[in-house]
Amino acid sequence: NGSHVSWDTLQPHSTSPHPPCSSHPPLVLFLHSSYDPHIHTSPASTHIAAPQDRGRLFNTSFNGITFTQTTHLSRLLCIFLFLFTNSVSRKSNFLEFSDSKEGDLPLLSLSLSCSQSHRQSEGGRFSEETNEQKLFKIANELLQTEKAYVARLNLLDKVFYAKLIEEARKDTFTMDVVKNIFSNISSIHTFHSQFLLPDLEKRMGEWTSTPRIGDILQKLTPFLKMYAEYVRNFDHAMDLLKQWTDRSPPFKAIILEIQSQEACGSLSLQHHMLEPVQRVPRYEMLLKDYLKKLPQDHIDRRDAEKSLEIIAMAATHSNTAIRKTENLKKLLEIYEMLGEEEDIVNPSNELIKEGHILKLAARNTSAMDRYLFLFNNMLLYCVPKFSLVGQKFTVRTRIGIEGMKVMETYNEDYPHTFQVSGKERTLELQASSEQDKESWIKAFQETIHISLQKNETFKSAFKDVEEISELGKRAPRWIRDNEVTMCMKCKESFNAITRRRHHCRACGYVVCWKCSDYKATLEYEGNKMNKVCKDCFCILTGHIDSEEREGKKKGILEIEAAQFSGNSIMCGFLQYCEKNKPWQKVWCVIPQKEALVLYLYGAPQDVKAQSTIPLLGYLVEDSPRPTDPPVSFRLSQSKSVHSFAAESEELKQRWLKVIRMAVTGEVPKPPEDNHSTEITQEPSSNGV
Repeated sequence: NGSHVSWDTLQPHSTSPHPPCSSHPPLVLFLHSSYDPHIHTSPASTHIAAPQDRGRLFNTSFNGITFTQTTHLSRLLCIFLFLFTNSVSRKSNFLEFSDSKEGDLPLLSLSLSCSQSHRQSEGGRFSEETNEQKLFKIANELLQTEKAYVARLNLLDKVFYAKLIEEARKDTFTMDVVKNIFSNISSIHTFHSQFLLPDLEKRMGEWTSTPRIGDILQKLTPFLKMYAEYVRNFDHAMDLLKQWTDRSPPFKAIILEIQSQEACGSLSLQHHMLEPVQRVPRYEMLLKDYLKKLPQDHIDRRDAEKSLEIIAMAATHSNTAIRKTENLKKLLEIYEMLGEEEDIVNPSNELIKEGHILKLAARNTSAMDRYLFLFNNMLLYCVPKFSLVGQKFTVRTRIGIEGMKVMETYNEDYPHTFQVSGKERTLELQASSEQDKESWIKAFQETIHISLQKNETFKSAFKDVEEISELGKRAPRWIRDNEVTMCMKCKESFNAITRRRHHCRACGYVVCWKCSDYKATLEYEGNKMNKVCKDCFCILTGHIDSEEREGKKKGILEIEAAQFSGNSIMCGFLQYCEKNKPWQKVWCVIPQKEALVLYLYGAPQDVKAQSTIPLLGYLVEDSPRPTDPPVSFRLSQSKSVHSFAAESEELKQRWLKVIRMAVTGEVPKPPEDNHSTEITQEPSSNGV
């Protein structure tokens, strides 16, 4: 803005600023003239301090030399850090810079490796790091990333969540909407800010006498259940967030107002909500690196290995959700680049390829710069916008993959051309090279092929080929009403008034009125039209639903009880009570493929679980409370308590044997007697 800018080159072990030289790595600062730092230097340290009423404090530590500045960040024009040295390895310098205060997101952080103690006395050279120093660096990285993570949790919990709850109290929108979006973020924030982070800070302060982190991370493992709950709810939270942002102007206004604040770092709420999903794998990665450097006989070895074992198991359990969030994060970035005009943020959308391309005009064959986003179900043909911030592209055409064709074309004036033809439009495109053209054609062909395969195998996605061939030709076996509590197609719960039970006359499934509002001819009834479910209608008529064509993905709870029960460690009816809610009968399953998770269903044939309980880290209590049935037991963790009651003491002990192994991270084995794996007796309701 025309302001005068001055620069100072600060040289370690010097008493005044002087020009840079090749033997020492200087720190170069570009500042407004209004900033007048005071420079203090000694052989051991160098300090830069400004008047104490100037604003925020930040520290810069460079090769053991600390620079302390107090100033408003708005006055700081820019800071450039240059390293000038003849022979410095990439891992021989250590630089830390932070400009945030407690509760804020770090606005700038930069780290290279090394320390002042590594500087040799001659030639400005650095020695190799010792193993102890490498361990310290990893532990320090854990601390610094934890600080940044807690700042983001604070933003989600104390800013976004708190502001939306405050607005919900005015009845602008319901409180449940906000709570369902943010799930248990407050519990996660409390644990990290009040327990884990303070412990890490204390440990790093006494690292010389206690160089270990494994014992601290073991405290994290019982609380991994909170992350499982957050991850399970994530897809639903994203759907609700989009739905209410579109539906409620006050809801949208609050989010946009917070996103514009400096503390938000110019990132959307969705970006910040990804942080808890990605945090557990981050712990796993740091622990693996830590153990590689840790000697076999180190005092921290056992604790660190135990922590890694449990954390890695938790990370594996949520890998699918993490991949979804990584894809969602990319979709959000594209959504913002498109000016938030195209509705592409959907878990079923997957980016295949993107990049610049030239479009040949039909009339004058001139080439125009364009940009393509190829997804698994569509192509976005875009025009670039010359903008440094905000929207980067305008969507000119959306072309569906269904019915799309791609072929090479030959043009003497324009090499490397190919044609994409869809129902909506045909494009003649020019790649930058022959290799680029082949890459685009291959991406299109593979995407089209996968789409065709989905359509061709659509029928077998519902039932076996033998069952499909018999569909409508013979009367099906009807699923009994009392074997399900929800529609076996849309998973909505049944009730006596608005959602009653109906049977599909083709497959025998129990469905709601909405999912049975179809008719098709059935051969076993003399080709008469009769009521069928949506899936059977598609199979019998050849009609393919648009949702199925796009390959709709199942949620984490959308696994049929019957599918799990047939391959389970343990399954059967138990009475269940959570907190002060009434007792209810549930069908419980611990599947072989997820032996550390307890699935709760309303009935043995339900196609979606009511909830899941990741058993790892829970405390098992088998002494009934005065108000509980005599053959009950409890699972507790933090403030979460789940109570169960069996029909007999024998059944209770069989459940406890399996659960006690699972809560410690040990995978239970199915009983050798197949009959003992399924407990079908219904517990009595006495005292429940």
